[in-house]
Amino acid sequence: MAEVRIPTQKRSIEKRNKIIDKGFELMCNNGYHATNTADIAKYAGVSIGIIYQYFTDKKEIFIEGAKKYSNDIMFPIFSLIDENTKLPNDLKSFFKKIIEINKKQHTTSKRAHQELTAMQHLDEDVEQIFKNSELAFSEKLYHLFINNNFNTNNLEEKMHLIVNLIDSLAHEEAYHKHDNLNYDVMENIVIDTILSILNC
Repeated sequence: MAEVRIPTQKRSIEKRNKIIDKGFELMCNNGYHATNTADIAKYAGVSIGIIYQYFTDKKEIFIEGAKKYSNDIMFPIFSLIDENTKLPNDLKSFFKKIIEINKKQHTTSKRAHQELTAMQHLDEDVEQIFKNSELAFSEKLYHLFINNNFNTNNLEEKMHLIVNLIDSLAHEEAYHKHDNLNYDVMENIVIDTILSILNC
């Protein structure tokens, strides 16, 4: 098999990105294990030879797609945190904004979420992508608070819990919604819980 090459020219980069986008979309829609490289090539409108110029196998395409999916969810949240170099006085509104962005980003693709959730339990590389995202989210919040002299006991552990609360709420509302639950009330409970964690 020929050595995989890293594209440097714009057209080649665009072609590689198209394979990632289309391949990831197809594997999420049809299932990772039900999709092969021939399916991806056809769906992306390229030859199998082109696939193997840029990727060793379909798993590499899926991993690159999973990274992009994770980055797409995290980028707007990171932008909000980066813009707030000064910690706002109204922490309730601050966390409400983070929760709203997180919920919105989680609704971009239900099929992708389902397939990624399944793959996290089956593949350590996929699991690591989301562990890294969770850690990066926690660290961003931690440094924002530390840089603003909000130093409280066990802040790193508190931030980890807060990130998991925010993520769980987004998952609950986006993918597991129950008709008997009031999600506005649930969001307020989560925010009040976050503020209690910070102040304990």
